[in-house]
Amino acid sequence: MADSDVVRVIHPTLSKASRLIREVPDFPEPGVLFRDISPLLADGEALSTVVTALGEGHEFDVVAGVEARGFLVGAAVAQAYGTGVVGLRKPGKLPEVADRIDYALEYGTASLELAADTISAGQRVLVVDDVLATGGTLNAACELLGRAGAKVSAAAVVLELTALGGRDRVLGADVHALLAV
Repeated sequence: MADSDVVRVIHPTLSKASRLIREVPDFPEPGVLFRDISPLLADGEALSTVVTALGEGHEFDVVAGVEARGFLVGAAVAQAYGTGVVGLRKPGKLPEVADRIDYALEYGTASLELAADTISAGQRVLVVDDVLATGGTLNAACELLGRAGAKVSAAAVVLELTALGGRDRVLGADVHALLAV
């Protein structure tokens, strides 16, 4: 990792977690530097610290995890804080869909779907994902939940890629990142 790309630790207890993020050049396509949190997820101590920090200071009734790594982290946050978890899925994965949203990514387009009968009007939702890049996925998740009548308490991510300005594209939700580069 180059000195200019050092992960900044925003949350004080995450030094170890920050060192476990792997950089993968040219993935998923040439020119993209992918930040892989898999080694962080595989380390029990680091994962526990991340899970606690993601939920800290937020009031929520349910966690919404964004496919796919957001599922892993979101489910752990929900368990740690005693709430349920809802997965925001890619198309074709749910038997009954309440709503779907299409959105732009840094390197293409994508869609998210919300399962029927998983969110109630007025529920406070903590949206959890692994990385905030351009903000398309996180904004789409918040919009999808809002259309279902939920109140997004906050959007919490493990790592924010600040140069891409994604935070500014997430409308209607406070964004909290644990680490930034």
